[in-house]
Amino acid sequence: MEVIQSTADEAKALRRHAETDLRAQHSPDLFHGQHEVSKATSLALARDVRRAEAGVAAAQKHWEAERAAQQAFEARVPRPLGRPPAFETRIGAALSALVAVEAERDRARERQSEARALIRELGVLYHPYDPVDGQTQPVERVAARFTDVWTRLKGLAEAAELPERARERIMKAERLTVQWLATLAFFFATVTARVEALALSPELEAAVLESSSSPASTSKRVAARSTAAETRHRVQAASTALLDVLRRADHPLQRLAPEDSARVEQVAGACADLFQRSSSCVEGRNGQLSLHHHGRHRLSDRRLAALTAVHNFHIRRPDGTTAAERFFGRTHPALFEELLLRVPLPPRPRRRRPRPPKLPYLMPVAA
Repeated sequence: MEVIQSTADEAKALRRHAETDLRAQHSPDLFHGQHEVSKATSLALARDVRRAEAGVAAAQKHWEAERAAQQAFEARVPRPLGRPPAFETRIGAALSALVAVEAERDRARERQSEARALIRELGVLYHPYDPVDGQTQPVERVAARFTDVWTRLKGLAEAAELPERARERIMKAERLTVQWLATLAFFFATVTARVEALALSPELEAAVLESSSSPASTSKRVAARSTAAETRHRVQAASTALLDVLRRADHPLQRLAPEDSARVEQVAGACADLFQRSSSCVEGRNGQLSLHHHGRHRLSDRRLAALTAVHNFHIRRPDGTTAAERFFGRTHPALFEELLLRVPLPPRPRRRRPRPPKLPYLMPVAA
């Protein structure tokens, strides 16, 4: 087995193991970059919104109090002697203050909404193919769009007067851009090498790389992983449109022999699986083990190995495949049937000796 890519956080030991020991491509987890930006902006911007909403409530109360004072004064019979208070001036000042704090509240809400949109934009950009139309996203275009996102985030931090530690978090997340772009370049280079190994004609190579085959396979996987229904349906529609192009009778791929077509489809699917931007599968496994630790405090090495074997060779997805089948690309014998062949059967239990009858503690009383 050869490891060609590792998706993880920026821990130095993990990076060194991937890049030096395995000589593999290190891909930073997208979540960690988004999380840094979220920690830098979400709490401070939410605090600004709450402060602005409290100011609006106070200004609204003050304006209503001034109006009520005017109405109460005008309703007094008889009216007090002398010049009446300057109600119009006081009400106008209270109304101006209310309009000002409402404008500040709206700006705070807009900054909060913009920050959330920019965090989502990071996930949209970090794709080899555009999730909207399935077209290839060149690394240069993605780099320019990343630069625009970071510029807008810094401007937002400036406008919101975020503290210095928040700006440092944004800069820390920005440093991941180089590795993200390197991962995209690695993906395109690896896909090109695998497709060229098929020895197809230039027309078919272009169809697999650019037109529809590889983008369609990748978009199909993106749609399956999307949690939001709107995003899932949009990406699924783009994937379906690309697959419809593949199925047309005049498409070059339709002229291939069935075995060659199956080989191209297998390579396209394997290329789509190359792009990994999240370590959620590993984190999910760690979370499952954490639940066992909560109940049992500590797992022995022997039990941990047994749980790992069950996870990889016994648990099946709805399509009937195990993790080992998907990883190695071939089926394997059933886990428990293999255990019955390899593990010796336990001996028969020891035969119990008959117990002597128990004597009653008290002799039965004669009638």
